[in-house]
Amino acid sequence: MKKKALVYSPYLDSLGGGERYAMGVARTLADLGYEVEVAWDNKKILGKLARRFGVDVAELTIIPNFLARGGSWGRWRRTGQYGVVFFISDGSVPLLFSRKNLLHFQIPFHDVGGRSLFNRLKLVRMSAVVCNSEFTRKVIEKEYGVKGVVIYPPVAVEEFEPMRKKKMILSVGRFSQLKQAKRQDVLVEVFCRMVEEGLSGWKLVLAGGVGVGTDKKWFRQLKEEAKGYPIEIKENPDFGQLKKLYGTARIFWSAAGFEVDEASEPERVEHFGIAVVEAMAAGAVPVVYWAGGHREIVRRGKSGEGWGSEEELRAKSLKLVEDEKYWGLLSRVAQKDAQKYSFPRFADEISALVA
Repeated sequence: MKKKALVYSPYLDSLGGGERYAMGVARTLADLGYEVEVAWDNKKILGKLARRFGVDVAELTIIPNFLARGGSWGRWRRTGQYGVVFFISDGSVPLLFSRKNLLHFQIPFHDVGGRSLFNRLKLVRMSAVVCNSEFTRKVIEKEYGVKGVVIYPPVAVEEFEPMRKKKMILSVGRFSQLKQAKRQDVLVEVFCRMVEEGLSGWKLVLAGGVGVGTDKKWFRQLKEEAKGYPIEIKENPDFGQLKKLYGTARIFWSAAGFEVDEASEPERVEHFGIAVVEAMAAGAVPVVYWAGGHREIVRRGKSGEGWGSEEELRAKSLKLVEDEKYWGLLSRVAQKDAQKYSFPRFADEISALVA
């Protein structure tokens, strides 16, 4: 009889970085011989995950989401039937009873009462507290009084490769106005200014999910501001579409965390930046807002650029537009640096925790 494992994310339908991370863990556990169950009430979620992330979900089974309802004691005791439970936290600490309990923090929660007595008792049962970046780990260790381990997210870097490059700047991220906004409005503003000042032949493409957290009024306004400029907005692109966009883009932009006080609101800056790594693997040079997890991925002046103001974003992007040799140098280093985030590396590190 196969060993059983449970993977749970309270945000599974948001189809974001945490959900990609959870699917990476599920795939690793399946490869280790576990029968992997995913707690969620809508079985169609597997198809959505496969299309968005290009992951193999054939060996995963959706079961009713018992973790979201029912009597608390019976609900948590049920986790005892599993050899491994991988649980993405929403800021709370679950009571888990499997042989190996892996608690993952995708978000650097703070000021949530992490060091309460009940939390400390529940944390004793955790085999490991896993964080997606050093940035997240430092915040979590301070908030919960635990020692975390960093396992960077799995990125299918082998799926992304440079294609015939176009004069295109790309940004990939959910059109969400929840705690961590991607600030596509800032990118539109800067690009429009660049065009008005003479940038010709280039276009800006904004690609991302529309759904959970999307403010319809804000999204309509974003589209309105882009009218009349060489700007394309691609809603809910699938994995194949994203591969082509990454492959043909010359520059990758991210404004996540802009105008946020990182010290007081760490959850509102980029916690890691999977899209940045994907872009780098495809040879697009990243120009990213210099905060949070971005600083762990990009080496300024070597594999990309960091910016702190709209003027700096404009200036550093124009340098890459105008200096082909400089762009080529950074592009080659970016491709090389991206390889450190491969899935085999991730699988090896998760397997070591389970073992």
